[in-house]
Amino acid sequence: QVHLVESGGGSVQAGGSLRLSCTGSGITFSFYSLGWFRQAPGKEREFVAAMSRSGGTTKFADSVNDRFIISRALDKNTVYLEMASLKPDDTGVYFCPADRATIDAMIARPAQNDYWGQGTQVTVSQ
Repeated sequence: QVHLVESGGGSVQAGGSLRLSCTGSGITFSFYSLGWFRQAPGKEREFVAAMSRSGGTTKFADSVNDRFIISRALDKNTVYLEMASLKPDDTGVYFCPADRATIDAMIARPAQNDYWGQGTQVTVSQ
């Protein structure tokens, strides 16, 4: 059985930083595209960042480009999201999906992603 568990969320002031982690069990991350999505209250889930199966390609939403970094540690079966210069608009629940398709497919049809974690809350205050 596959489980993805996110951690690292919390409350920070604007301009602060956080590092989120997503650790998988029952799954081998090297075979999957990995990503991060977020959902703010009253809004739809939106794409944040993604990394290809090879690790050679990453993509970011325009709203987080140059502020967020996605990385992975295959020996730990963990994907990370390093977030800097946080803004109140970054507030939301952050989820990590894993999918055997390409990252373009992961981004285009998130509801069809193979696996999702339960999410971790990030709150950024003024």
